[in-house]
Amino acid sequence: MKLRHVALIMDGNGRWAQQRGLPRIEGHRNGVKRVNEIIDTAAEQKLKAVTFYTFSMENWQRPANEVNALMRFLSKYLKAEMHRLHEMNVVFRAIGDIGRLPRGVRKLIDEFEKLTADNTGLIVSSALSYGGRAEIVNAVKCIIMSGIPVEAIDEEVVKAHLYTKGIPDPDLIIRTSGEMRTSNFLLWQAAYAELLFTEVLWPDFGRDEFISALEEFKKRERRFGALPEKAKN
Repeated sequence: MKLRHVALIMDGNGRWAQQRGLPRIEGHRNGVKRVNEIIDTAAEQKLKAVTFYTFSMENWQRPANEVNALMRFLSKYLKAEMHRLHEMNVVFRAIGDIGRLPRGVRKLIDEFEKLTADNTGLIVSSALSYGGRAEIVNAVKCIIMSGIPVEAIDEEVVKAHLYTKGIPDPDLIIRTSGEMRTSNFLLWQAAYAELLFTEVLWPDFGRDEFISALEEFKKRERRFGALPEKAKN
């Protein structure tokens, strides 16, 4: 099966820290280190896109000190990796309600997106202040405001108004930490995605685990509602 786009729900940072008697924020700190490892591996594997569920709409409800620390980590990461990823020919995109993010973070995102806009390599998307239902609602509002006639609205029109416009739908969605749900992530885009749930906590999910997930995907048969080939004969 052709694998173009892998999306990752990075879960388990807090539990990783608690298991080691560390503050939750240390789990996030170590989790950030894994992002580059996955990006580098995705580029090596010639994927078209990789999307990270970085900060959900629901995450705004976490304690203020944790949210502030996450925003600091995000700013530090954007500053540190912007030019390295640009040199890798990566295209960076942020998807979600970006307007809710701190001004400094928004400025860095804008700089990163503009710097890499003309690149032609791996598309790295960071879902920030993101919710799948909110994305669909936003798409509906945009379609209405654009004046598109009702009879002209189809799946392609909706797809063109999603945050992920221009990015292929995910073929594989991986969630770490043993939780078996998608948590409002890429609801429209995930309609036919293969799902893989692993007990590994995100700070321990590195290159080897990612490669194993890609190999597992290759063993699966995607039918999109059709009969398997052997059943047609």
